[in-house]
Amino acid sequence: MSKNSSKKKSGKKVYDEQEADERPKLKKKFYEKELQNMQVELVKLQEWVKSQGLKVVVLFEGRDAAGKGGTIKRITQSLNPRICRVVALGTPTEREKTQWYFQRYVPHLPAAGEMVLFDRSWYNRAGVERVMGFCTEDEYNEFMRSCPEFERMLIRSGIILIKYWFSVSDKEQERRFQSRIDDPTKRWKLSPMDLKSRQMWVEYSKAKDKMFGITDTKQAPWYVVPSDDKKRARLNCISHLLSIIDYKDLTPKPIKLPPRQDDTTYVRPPMNDQTFVPQKY
Repeated sequence: MSKNSSKKKSGKKVYDEQEADERPKLKKKFYEKELQNMQVELVKLQEWVKSQGLKVVVLFEGRDAAGKGGTIKRITQSLNPRICRVVALGTPTEREKTQWYFQRYVPHLPAAGEMVLFDRSWYNRAGVERVMGFCTEDEYNEFMRSCPEFERMLIRSGIILIKYWFSVSDKEQERRFQSRIDDPTKRWKLSPMDLKSRQMWVEYSKAKDKMFGITDTKQAPWYVVPSDDKKRARLNCISHLLSIIDYKDLTPKPIKLPPRQDDTTYVRPPMNDQTFVPQKY
């Protein structure tokens, strides 16, 4: 059973897309203020992860145009890319297709003091590969058997694993696709695979329901993010992420800049020896 098809599961209220649509839009000023506050907290979380040697993996899954990328951008906007990095793997190579399925993801897992955000992950096999026929029935069945155990292995190794599913309605996805078609700066986001996914909406729904039925485990549960309202989805997801890890404020004290070195002996080379960018503006 899909989590979005029921109002309650395990005592928790689940908002479906229709409810989200009926709520008033967040005011821009309120949204930006909340986001700014959360980004400050994300920096604190980053420093805690680094100081404590934590290993954090966050998976972002969902339909195309569900808002995963936008949320990831807001999370990483103020963070150190050496500590928090994004992994978005492309189509596997011919060599990678012959490897153990999880092998191409393992090298990207975090070391101590790192956070890794997967913009799509090993769940490609349970979604696009399953629906589009890019894997065999045996490969799919093996993944469904192996995935829960693989994730339990990660957790036993000390990795904090957090999984988000961004849920977008058929109507809102179509609106976002059309927006990308109309905007030349966003058109690159639409691939033939995305368009095909529109035609296969029901098959994707069936694949997602079966995936949840097997991989929504106690050790590594799925957290559903209703995402028809992008601003609410971003704030709700980031707020939840901050609540998952118990961190402390390790913000460094204000730094006092030292005086600059005396430059009385320095002679600058002639300006015309350098090549400058044309000053068009």
